[in-house]
Order: sequence, then structure tokens, then C-alpha cells
Amino acid sequence: MTGTPTAPAGPRSGGTSVPARMWPLYAAGFTTAFGAHGIAANLGGFSHDAITSLLVLGGLLALYDGAEVLLKPVFGSLADRIGARPVILGGLVAFALASAAYAVAGSPAWLWAARLGQGAAASAFSPAASALVARLSPTATHGRAFGSYGFYKSIGYTAGPLLGGVLVWVGGLRLLFAVLAVLGTAVAAWVATAVPHVPPLPRRRQTVLDLARRLADPSFLGPTGALAAATAALSVGVGFLPVSGAAAGLGTITTGAAVSVLALCAAVVQPRIGRALDAERLTVRTGLAAGLAVTVAGLATAMLPGPVGVLLAAALIGIGTGVITPLGFAALANATPAERLGQTMGAAELGRELGDAGGPLIVGAVAATATLTYGYAALAVLLAAGLPLLALAQRTAPVRSPGRG
Repeated sequence: MTGTPTAPAGPRSGGTSVPARMWPLYAAGFTTAFGAHGIAANLGGFSHDAITSLLVLGGLLALYDGAEVLLKPVFGSLADRIGARPVILGGLVAFALASAAYAVAGSPAWLWAARLGQGAAASAFSPAASALVARLSPTATHGRAFGSYGFYKSIGYTAGPLLGGVLVWVGGLRLLFAVLAVLGTAVAAWVATAVPHVPPLPRRRQTVLDLARRLADPSFLGPTGALAAATAALSVGVGFLPVSGAAAGLGTITTGAAVSVLALCAAVVQPRIGRALDAERLTVRTGLAAGLAVTVAGLATAMLPGPVGVLLAAALIGIGTGVITPLGFAALANATPAERLGQTMGAAELGRELGDAGGPLIVGAVAATATLTYGYAALAVLLAAGLPLLALAQRTAPVRSPGRG
């Protein structure tokens, strides 16, 4: 991959203020995170008419993620072809319509249709928003831009289960879907009025072999592998730390607080890491390795018995994820030709989705045959084995000019 400047010509904002055109993109990131976790965390307990078994619950949860796995690369490439802004707008409008469908109909069949529609819609506006964050930010501020984007997504992950639970308690699952419909509509209107049109850039013809070579480049594999590892650990922390907490005698409020600690640590760390990258106090190579090491330490800490192990694991996994996420996306943005940003972000998001699904599967499979402690250990060993591979990928990646990762 060869890096090219991605920000359009124009004045750069001074200080640490966020340009007005960036806020709707951060809101789009919040929307996808809030919608995904807000509904997933409340499906099982508050929709007995639609959730008749654990198999049905698993199917509804997988439907959303499955749509993202299949469609994110497709919509990322479409964003390169027609421009990211219309893809974001279309995705947000579709998200609002899918949410409104179940809010109005309320039947189990419409719940399946709404979850599939939400997943497909998020597949459109999530990678397109990441691409536009890169296009609208000067290269020297990519770390700060992606750190802020990750911060608001983490806030969505944190607020989704909590606020979603309150909404469902007040008015049922249909109220939560109605709020998501209003949120998607409001963010779409904000994008339409505040985000400028960024035309697609001319692209030379790309063969399948060209694409394979670009995705096999160390400058793509290293950051994407780190992002997948961080997402795997994050998903395991959210899903299995409450189980460890319950085994340690903790109540649901305390275990819920532990998951909130994880998301809060990830949210707080990301903007700081982004600013450190932009100020050249941190390099991508060092930061990704450190973040992965902290994440591995968090999984190892989860093996400790009692509440201390649960809380320390949540904090360390959150910190490690918060370090890796802005560095990974900034590195991808800096290493990708501007006309292929959507495609790269879509492929990277696919890597994250595979980590999101693979981490819990690995831990669950090992825990089923041994114990949950061994499940944490298995994932920790697997992620630790990625450290030398990450170092090799970063060492063999093309050398970037100053400020480009």
C-alpha cells in the first residue's frame, strides 16, 4: 500500500477543537454501538413472546453480526465508488426504517426483519463513517480523529445496555426500537446538513489479484490483526466476565458495573492515545504491541479468583482495547490510497467482526470441555502468540513519511 494525503484542502482547525463536520460522524459511530449493544443486552429478558428459546436468542444475535460480516466490505467499496456521504445517509435512513418497522408492528417476525435490517444498515454507515473521518481530517490529526470516533462508539457500547434497559423497563422492547428510529433519523439529518460532500477520487482499475496483494500487505495485516485481537478480548470480557463475577458471588449490579468499567476505560484511553500519536510521543508499532500486551494481561488477570480478578481484567482489557483501536485505524488510513479508504475500512471492520465472533467461540469451547479459567488462558496464549507476528508485520511494512504512522 502507498499512503497519500487524504484530507481535502482547506484550513486546519487549531488547538484541540473538533470541526463541526466531524460531530455527525461521531454520532453515527455512537448510533451503531448503542443500537447493537442496547438491543442485544435486552433481547433475552424482555421479549418473551419473540424469544422462545436460547437457540432463537442466538439466532437473533447472530443475524445482526452476520449481516455485518457479509456486507461491510461491500458497502466500503461502494463508498469509494459513489462517495462515503450518500452511503452513510442511506445506511442511517435504513437503520431508522428497520427500527421503526418493529416499533410499529411489534410481532416476532418483524423483530427478525428489523434486526436483519439494522445489521445491513450498520454495515453501510459504519465503514463509510470511518473512511470519511480519514478523508475530512488532516493526516497529522488522524490519531486524534479516530481516538474521538472510538470514544463516542465506546460511550454507545456503555450506554446501550444501561439506557436500553431503562427504556425497555419503561415501555418494552418496542420503545427501544422507537428511540433508535428517532436517533437514526436525527443523525441522518445532521449528516445531511453538516457533513460536506466529498467526491469519490479517480481510481485505476483493480483486479482481484491487486486487491489480494493490498490486503496481504503487512501495513494492512498488522493493524487489522491487532484490531481483531482487541475486539475478541472485548467481546469475551463483555460476555464472560459477568459469569466469572457470578461465580465469585457478585450480584448483577456489580458484574454490570465491571462491564461498564471495561467500556469506560476503552472510551477514556482512546482520545489520549490518538493525541499521543499525532504529537509523535507514540509510534504505531510500539503502541499496538503495548496495547496487545495489556490486553493479554487482562485475560490472564481474569483467571484470578474473586472480584479483584474480574475488575482488574475489565480495566486492563478496556485499556488495551483503547490503545489498539485508534492506532489501528489511523495506521490503516495513513497506509491506504485515499480512493480505496472505504474498501480498506470495510475489510478491517470484517476482521473486527471475525474477532468479535471468534473470541467468545474459543473461550466458550475450551470452557465447555475444561473450565472458564482455561478458556481465558487459551485466548491469552493465542493473542500473546500474535505479538511476534505483529512485530514482524510492522517491521516489514513500508516506511512512511513523518506523520503518516
